[in-house]
Amino acid sequence: MFSKKARLKDIAILSGVSIGTVDRVIHNRGQVAEKTREKVLKIAKELNYTPNIMARALKTRKGINIISLLPFPTEENSFWVKHPEGMEKAMSELEQFPVTLTQFTFDLNNEKSFQEKTREVIKRHFDGIILAPVFRKESIIFCARLKKKKIPFVFVDNYLTETDFLAYTGENIFCSGRVAGQLASLVTMKGKSILVVNIAKNIQNMHHLNKRTEGFLSYFAENSKKQYRIIRMNIPNTELEVIKESIDKIFNKHPRITTIFVTGSKSYKIAEYVNQSSENNINVIGYDLLDKNVRYLKEGKIKFLIGQRPEEQTYKAVKKLFDYLAFKKVPEKLDYLPVDIVTSENVDFFLNSR
Repeated sequence: MFSKKARLKDIAILSGVSIGTVDRVIHNRGQVAEKTREKVLKIAKELNYTPNIMARALKTRKGINIISLLPFPTEENSFWVKHPEGMEKAMSELEQFPVTLTQFTFDLNNEKSFQEKTREVIKRHFDGIILAPVFRKESIIFCARLKKKKIPFVFVDNYLTETDFLAYTGENIFCSGRVAGQLASLVTMKGKSILVVNIAKNIQNMHHLNKRTEGFLSYFAENSKKQYRIIRMNIPNTELEVIKESIDKIFNKHPRITTIFVTGSKSYKIAEYVNQSSENNINVIGYDLLDKNVRYLKEGKIKFLIGQRPEEQTYKAVKKLFDYLAFKKVPEKLDYLPVDIVTSENVDFFLNSR
């Protein structure tokens, strides 16, 4: 019995011909008698043989150059530390192939930084790019230039429907907002208020934060209409004093707030406020397994975190882009990753499984 992963050698033995003859039949090159061809193809079909496209790729002389353009991690937002790890893992699995990866980064809080990097990138010779379209307007402009140059691009973190992207790997942004809404409804008593907080310099241009908010609000519109009052606010500065002043004003005006949904990674900023204030019974819900977020989750200052699997995002992005460039394999356009609901009880599982 042969395994389903049959080799040319296996087909040659059963056909009574040489491996070279089988190779010529399978790859349709050279002269082979029709009777022999039919026999080889029949046995190949019986063995469920498929050509080893990976082995064929080893023979190519054309190198593949991939670029990534992602935010650089900071002490304040270490979420982006994990993305390079996913790309490096994928590249280690592709080390036998003529493929290179060049990483570019930009400031998550600075549109001009992103624009400068896109101008630098577009001058390079590359075959495909992995992109985090953090800034909506600037990303659309850059993607239009990529399309004009016929360079495929794969999104991570979020995606823009206005662009002709090859694929996206990451959370279903709208649905993750709905999940946060359901979590908020579970821990908030009817008649109480829920605060939705965006911590961003230019919220109008932060597509993923807005999409999460839309999902969050849609959950309540469909499931808990008029049972809760939902208040929205944007804080353009991450300094604790600015956050404290902003939240204090909201609590003075809306004292019935018992749950705060933070649309981004900086849940710990709100947890720090809660920790230092008299508002000890606040349920904080946010995103990402940053060290500070995890610490406050374990201390009970954050109720839930929603994980986005950053390493898996970029690992899959590299593989999809490589398969497309090397083998013309068109990937699934929207590859949604599971929405991980993380609590103080299961957080170590997620940390240990990275």
